[in-house]
Amino acid sequence: MAAPLETLERLGETFALTAPTERKRMLVIVNPYATTVSDRLKTLVVYALQGRYDVDAIDTEGRDHATALCREAAEEGYDVVVAFGGDGTVNESANGLVGSRTPLTTLPGGATNVFCKMLGIPGDIVDATEHLLRIADDWQPRRVDLPTVNGRRFTFSCGIGLDASVVRRVDSHPQLKSRLGAYYFTYAAITTFLKDYVWRPPALELETQDGQVLRGVTAVIQNGDPFTYFNNLPLHLAEGVAIDDGTMGGVMLRTTRPTIAPSIALRLFLSNLKVTDHRQISPFSGQTAFVVRTTDGRSVPVEVDGDYIGDVTEARFGIEPGGLTVVA
Repeated sequence: MAAPLETLERLGETFALTAPTERKRMLVIVNPYATTVSDRLKTLVVYALQGRYDVDAIDTEGRDHATALCREAAEEGYDVVVAFGGDGTVNESANGLVGSRTPLTTLPGGATNVFCKMLGIPGDIVDATEHLLRIADDWQPRRVDLPTVNGRRFTFSCGIGLDASVVRRVDSHPQLKSRLGAYYFTYAAITTFLKDYVWRPPALELETQDGQVLRGVTAVIQNGDPFTYFNNLPLHLAEGVAIDDGTMGGVMLRTTRPTIAPSIALRLFLSNLKVTDHRQISPFSGQTAFVVRTTDGRSVPVEVDGDYIGDVTEARFGIEPGGLTVVA
């Protein structure tokens, strides 16, 4: 890591030599517990960003703190907020900036950094910092959609059932998540599937806005593509979804027989095979409002943007077109 850190030290000095007279105010919200964040890295990133911006940096102190900080930043007239952490930090920041004119951007500090990469920001911290320095001279904010589940906004995905069970398990072992990254997610997915979803999976139904009913055992709802990343490899589930088209899409997994997981995993990793073509997958798209409910009386876990948020028997979805301003 020494060489990249030295590069960060030089970046700010290089960009400061040609900095414009008028500088934008930037608030960097740092999750100090994120997978790849450290005090030294934060210091160097802030130092580098000062080559183009007037920078303030604040560490989050607990759940929903980033949301409160972003609301204050919008009220105080910051030109941009940077979420420096994982996708959970991005989610909280988006919930704080919804409807405001203050744009959100990101730096990769988590295990997957899906929304960061979805916006076109590199997954490497040095490259991402340089990217933010460069956009100061080509400032083009744009608006993207924010879907909601039971009133909670999310930026790129929501999982009900298996996906959320995996997230809940991974979040309960933060040290393994930090050390093993995508490999621990894979291990947790396989073991959770075999333990909790093969023999007695939950029973779900998804009712679309036009009355169509899809039945299965787990649902993934997306606001954009890809669904996630394995390191830097994009993994695709839903088709026909974009973060600025005003709609949601996703897939419903119909059953969880032991032979299902390997064949779906193969389609995730092979670009010439589509998950939506699998015989046990029911895809849906073009939705602005729908509901997912359990039909066996059991509560099921829900995750948004990679954070477990609780168990429900019913999840109602909507979307706020153009609800969030971003810059990347």
